[in-house]
Amino acid sequence: MSVTIDAAGIVERAKAYTVFEWGDQRVDPLCIERGEGVYLYGRDGTRYMDFNSIAMCVNIGHGDQRVTAAVAEQMAKVAFVSPFMVTEIRAEVGEMLARLTPPGMTKAFFTLAGADANEAAIRTARLVTGKRKILTRYRSYHGSSTGVLAASGDPRRYPVEGGMGDIVRIPDPYHYRFPWIEDASEFRDFHLAQLEQIIELEGAHTIAAIMVEPVTGSNGLIVPPAGWLAGLRALCDHHGILLICDEVMSGFGRTGRWFAVDHEGVTPDIMTVAKGITSGYLPVGACVLSDAVAAAIDDVPFGSGLTYQAHAVGLAAAKCVMGIYESDGLIEHSAKMGAYLVDGLRALQDRHPCVGDVRGVGLFSVMELVHDRDTRAELFPIAGPTGPAAGELRALLTSKGLLANLRGSFLFANPPLIVTTDQLDWALGVLDEGLSIVDAATSSAGAPAPPHLTRPATAVRPWGAR
Repeated sequence: MSVTIDAAGIVERAKAYTVFEWGDQRVDPLCIERGEGVYLYGRDGTRYMDFNSIAMCVNIGHGDQRVTAAVAEQMAKVAFVSPFMVTEIRAEVGEMLARLTPPGMTKAFFTLAGADANEAAIRTARLVTGKRKILTRYRSYHGSSTGVLAASGDPRRYPVEGGMGDIVRIPDPYHYRFPWIEDASEFRDFHLAQLEQIIELEGAHTIAAIMVEPVTGSNGLIVPPAGWLAGLRALCDHHGILLICDEVMSGFGRTGRWFAVDHEGVTPDIMTVAKGITSGYLPVGACVLSDAVAAAIDDVPFGSGLTYQAHAVGLAAAKCVMGIYESDGLIEHSAKMGAYLVDGLRALQDRHPCVGDVRGVGLFSVMELVHDRDTRAELFPIAGPTGPAAGELRALLTSKGLLANLRGSFLFANPPLIVTTDQLDWALGVLDEGLSIVDAATSSAGAPAPPHLTRPATAVRPWGAR
């Protein structure tokens, strides 16, 4: 006789036998039973709207049975072969990806995630140029494996800080944090001039590549000024440096175009994708090479490999999902709904002093929460303990059935691309209620500055110290 286990029992077993990522193990996770459309359903029947597409990846929504059927069909044929063998699905997805990516990018190395795609990108850049340095931004994240985590600017890099040598940090095109240059085009030119000076001081002959997210993802969703990416492309060309664009989050319609680089017609030398390629249904990533880079590795050993490279079942999901983007018009829908959502977020900004800035392109948007609008002081730190208002905001949103990601001072709004205006209106109403809680922690309400703005820096406690 089967025994039905309730949500609490499942959570208890999961905590007993599995490890949760990034934070400590004192967690209280939701127990999810199923997903459908923009919603997730808890074991207890509670419905939640997924307002972050889990990790900015479930673009087509949850529970699309077209993907289930495609995966089952492939498994009935063959599930796994050597990466030195080929399958029909590998050829089909490779050709399909070449058609969708920018002109002149026709070869892909299929991986399991964005991290190993970015590892392959860096290795390949160093292989074909013979140079070592990689320039990356401070507010960046390129994956959790040791090499690309060390290359990221994200604070999660700290435990592996020395994990990859020859990494040079460059500033971010973060106009909101540079208010003394009001004009966006003037700020763009200033920022590109900064980068050129760094290149000259580092020595262009030592730099293999500049690696950027065209729109920064989990570190604040920074949308660069118009023309910035095209200017970076020109800068790389002038100095003989490869441009690597990490489209793991921003790809596959998230910004209202197939890829964020399409907004400026830029073709990178190497582009990495994952997440949206299968909408998170199965783990697949890809390192896509320009024709010139592909030609450069034609007669030299390629320095990357994976047991599950070009896994047939994962590629079956990718083929189906990429087809759904086209058949269901989701790229265009993302642009339309994204404009509607940003208008709604800006209306919230007008009503709530805790909202310092609203940024977005397509269904890739964020509200930046501040303690004081004049000083633009961040309300919550990106790393370390936050004030009680953060916990109260999370609790309120979850209790209302809205799963929105608050990371530091960034409250993200990244629903699946299938979202409707009615669903967005409901979510905006919940956010309106939640932001009222946060307003009480701002200077406009007479609240003191949060601890991370006032406490002195302290040394890290040595291992074993009590």
